[in-house]
Amino acid sequence: MEFLNQLKEEIRPTKEVLQHVDFILEKINRALKKVKIKAVCIKGGSIAKGTFLKDDYDVDLFVVFNHLYRGKDISKILGKALKGFKTNIIHGSRDYFHLSYKNLLFEIVPVLEVINYKKIENVTDMSPLHVKFVNKNTNKDVRDDIRLAKAFCKAHEIYGAESYINGFSGHILDLLIIHYKGFVNLLKAASKWKDKEVIDIRKYWDDPLSELNQSKTQGPLVIVDPVQPDRNAAAALSYENYDKFRKAARDFLKKPSIKFFIKEKTDMDKLKRISKKDHLIVLDVKAKKGKEDVVGSKLKKIFEYLLKSLNNNDFKVLHSKWEWDKKDKAAFYFIVKKEKLSMEIMHPGPPLSKKENVAIFRKAYKKTLVKQNKLYAKVKRKYIEPKKLLKDLFKEEYVKGRVSDIRLL
Repeated sequence: MEFLNQLKEEIRPTKEVLQHVDFILEKINRALKKVKIKAVCIKGGSIAKGTFLKDDYDVDLFVVFNHLYRGKDISKILGKALKGFKTNIIHGSRDYFHLSYKNLLFEIVPVLEVINYKKIENVTDMSPLHVKFVNKNTNKDVRDDIRLAKAFCKAHEIYGAESYINGFSGHILDLLIIHYKGFVNLLKAASKWKDKEVIDIRKYWDDPLSELNQSKTQGPLVIVDPVQPDRNAAAALSYENYDKFRKAARDFLKKPSIKFFIKEKTDMDKLKRISKKDHLIVLDVKAKKGKEDVVGSKLKKIFEYLLKSLNNNDFKVLHSKWEWDKKDKAAFYFIVKKEKLSMEIMHPGPPLSKKENVAIFRKAYKKTLVKQNKLYAKVKRKYIEPKKLLKDLFKEEYVKGRVSDIRLL
């Protein structure tokens, strides 16, 4: 698979990016020193591990506070040190800051120095320890393979632990590549994964499923975190994305190709061709502003609500998909089978044994009939055209409250 070696070269970041990161890092450390805060800013995430993807412009920086700050509002303290920077505060379980510089988006996250993982104040406090583990257990070849795994998952739209994705986080992929000793080895293993797979790199537990908290092992993949053994690093992964990864692994191994690393763009001409005899519905959606995870979750909920409503009204959805640029533009796609629906539907009522309810039901509906000892009413179908249903749904508060605008194209 010579093309994998070429791809490794193509997805490595340039040294120029690292220079920009070092520049901001030094500026923040000078600012911390100036206001006499006992904290140090360090590289975090993939930039610190050396698994940073080319053209991936999100950079994590951790400001590690001395454990003496335990119990104090370290976000507020960090905010004072960053007064000279043009930052945006992002609210969360612990507030952090966004800073843009040279086409890079920096996430500046305050964390506490960890003395005992069982007494951490916030899950992000463990992040610097994740970096140390990965750096200790990887070399250049392993880091290249981690990048391949990220590119593979991005192409299949299963990369990221955010709640609107529920996919493979960078941390999961780090651990999987380390555990299986390479990208191709990971795919070979994944192609044979069971419906429930358990990985314990450091062999902390005899039986992780019985020894970890049950709430943390509900998903399809359990990876005992090597620096926090009471945590499942893959807890956010959905069954849907787990299955997508297993299938993609099997398909790649049957016929390896560079196409598995290229995200398929929505081709409107192709959609028009495959929906020639059916309804192609495209919705133009303007997202609200806010934290990425929150905005993405709102878009996903609206998409799923519209899809469910179409199905509940007997429209057969043959294909559905949604896209978002992680700013303000999103699009929803539905291909709905073009078929003539009956003008009337059967509305279920009470069983005949519930005489009082039967009387009320017959009073409410003129056309009733009995099927298998249960009463039904013939009522006029409200929607026989999917676009009319969608237009009415757009007016509902559930939809209006989660997007800035939504309309049919």
